[in-house]
Amino acid sequence: MPAAARRPAVRSSRSGRAAPQGPTWEDVTLAPVVLVAGSEGLLADRAVDRLVGLARAADPSTEVVRLDGAEYVAGELGVATSPSLFAEDKLVVVDGLERGTDALYADVTDYLAAPAPGTVVVVRHGGGQRGKKVLDVLKATATVVSCDPITSDSEKSAFVTAEMRRAGRRIDGQAVRALLDAVGSDLRELAAACSQLVADTTGLIGAEDVERYYGGRIEATGFRVADAAIAGQTGEAVALLRHAMATGVDPVPLVAALAAKLRTLAKVGAVRSRGAGALRELGLAPWQVDRAVRDLRHWTPEGLATAIGAVAQADAEVKGEGRDPWFAVERAVLRVASATGR
Repeated sequence: MPAAARRPAVRSSRSGRAAPQGPTWEDVTLAPVVLVAGSEGLLADRAVDRLVGLARAADPSTEVVRLDGAEYVAGELGVATSPSLFAEDKLVVVDGLERGTDALYADVTDYLAAPAPGTVVVVRHGGGQRGKKVLDVLKATATVVSCDPITSDSEKSAFVTAEMRRAGRRIDGQAVRALLDAVGSDLRELAAACSQLVADTTGLIGAEDVERYYGGRIEATGFRVADAAIAGQTGEAVALLRHAMATGVDPVPLVAALAAKLRTLAKVGAVRSRGAGALRELGLAPWQVDRAVRDLRHWTPEGLATAIGAVAQADAEVKGEGRDPWFAVERAVLRVASATGR
């Protein structure tokens, strides 16, 4: 086990000021105290798993103890880091510092003044301001691994490329873009998709491989659901809706998208016989008018009235009048799709 922690290296930031440059989850090494800070759970999990793996590689008898910050009782850290009967090395993971008790903050602060020999303490902080005082002390004295969310497209693309490289595979740029479009921005889902592609394909991974395995998992939006329903594509509309449900889309904007599309159809349908001048007065973009005119070829006034009524009912139900908002949305989508051509 390490004898002492070293302060993070320093690099120059874009503003010209020095900024801490600590290890990443991939290259962090054992130290008396390691702070894993940030809200990206996948990267934090990997940092902790790496440290546990390094400790057990150095000494298979290393005891791993896990403490939950939210349930911490005064003195637990001292007990966990005290020498065992057979003097095995220890690795103690303190999870959820941001949810910790005052007793935890006091014990961690005291421990930092005199870390136990032969012991690695890993403290996880998932973000936020709670525990800031002890967090600042940790940042000044411990090895710090930053696990901040990956938000930009370039960072997500780099993550996918790195996942493939770690697996000994290569993926081309078009395939990376297709995977981000298909799976979305959740890092755990991206990592799982990369693992699946590695297992199911050989050679260079291209866009056609991503399409084969993930083509159906597009980022469903309310307007895509509405477009499919208004086109009478019942199966497509329901598939998009269920994907939206699975990825956490709120039902209210889905109903709003349906309502907006139908209102546009109703407005254009009411004035299109009066010519281009009347259409321009609607205040719609030309592409919206063109799309509505095209869609109206498959609608009758009766069918449109039925669809508008179904969406009005769903709107009320998703805003509190119904027991199951998603049932209300799916029923509305089915009714709109079936009203086409009536």
